[in-house]
Amino acid sequence: MRLFDGGKAPNPRRVRMFLAEKGVKVELVPVDMGALGHKSADITARNPFQRLPVLELDDGSNLSESIAICRYFEELYPDPPLFGRDAREKAFVEMWNRRVELGYLMSVAAAFRHIHPAMKDWEVPQLPEWGEINKPKAIDFLRLMDRELESRPFVSGENFTVADITMFIAFQFMKPARIQCPPELGNVLRWYDSVAQRPSADA
Repeated sequence: MRLFDGGKAPNPRRVRMFLAEKGVKVELVPVDMGALGHKSADITARNPFQRLPVLELDDGSNLSESIAICRYFEELYPDPPLFGRDAREKAFVEMWNRRVELGYLMSVAAAFRHIHPAMKDWEVPQLPEWGEINKPKAIDFLRLMDRELESRPFVSGENFTVADITMFIAFQFMKPARIQCPPELGNVLRWYDSVAQRPSADA
């Protein structure tokens, strides 16, 4: 297997962090997204949506979408379980990961893509007002999570899961998106510090 990787972009980082938590090593093929390498003929042939990461399987087929790739590795390497251990836990992990994706990561990404000068040739048209609209949406989600994390250590419950990976990557992506976490959100900051200490956080 080979993983066509996009460096610091959120979705490639999600997969790398997931693999680090699993202790799984896969051959990485770096793709320079700054040079629009994800729009090359090779990547387009592997993923017509021109997005990274892309996992080339041993049979030559190509799997894209970060959560689909993570689910594939979860099936191959079930321990430690990062999508839940039983029906109830799996359902709650799915619920919270989806909430984080739609309510938080997408807002942070919209702010970055529509405000950051480096994205002006990527996001056409770039709409700064839409980027600004999404900043408070991201903060509102963090305020909600601060209340949720008052009663549990991780996003979906007592155990670290893929939902924490998604939220951690989104939280770090706030810096280039020029969004600051309010200092009074102590539960979110406590959660972030605990995840940042995991070895996988540097993946």
